[in-house]
Amino acid sequence: MTRTASLGRCGVLALTGVVGAWLGLATAHAEDANKADMDALKKSLAKYQDYTAAVRDLYLSTVGCVYYSGEKIPGSMDYPKGAMGIHFVNVPSVGQKLDPMKPNVLIYEPTKKGLKLVGVEWLVPLTPDIKAPPKLFGQTFMGPMEGHYPLIPKEFVHYDLHAWLDDNPNGMFSPTNPKVKCNKAEFPMLEKPTKMMSGPM
Repeated sequence: MTRTASLGRCGVLALTGVVGAWLGLATAHAEDANKADMDALKKSLAKYQDYTAAVRDLYLSTVGCVYYSGEKIPGSMDYPKGAMGIHFVNVPSVGQKLDPMKPNVLIYEPTKKGLKLVGVEWLVPLTPDIKAPPKLFGQTFMGPMEGHYPLIPKEFVHYDLHAWLDDNPNGMFSPTNPKVKCNKAEFPMLEKPTKMMSGPM
């Protein structure tokens, strides 16, 4: 190997090392930002640990505890096996400007001690002025998709983003959480994956 080739190889290795370190640092900063954002979100939602406070603020229950088997259907959303829980939807906020500290939906898990706040969701209806999927916390919303029938009309074509306040093996922003259970629910609802619709993706 010539001295020039050796120097070139060293340069490439050094550059690779610098890029790798930069990417690692960027990932760490993103994780730090997500943690800070999630800590702020959890703090803003503290009062909703009591579901009656949510109801007083117009978060109204859809009653059914939604869960998925992990079934994959062509042309439908990919939902890993797990639950979404019981949704409390603040209907007046849907379609308004996204607020990372004020989700449109609060997600509760039924337990022996009552309802436990375990996650949140933001909903964005698909309208003609949407040119790209919405984003929050550096995450691109899933969709567009039909409404989650029968709890939501199929005609409600939308994007959504979930965030889990407790640990989720599928990831903080996965639509389902295998640690959330519906077996204590009065109305458990096994749903089929929601059909995907045309629109900006």
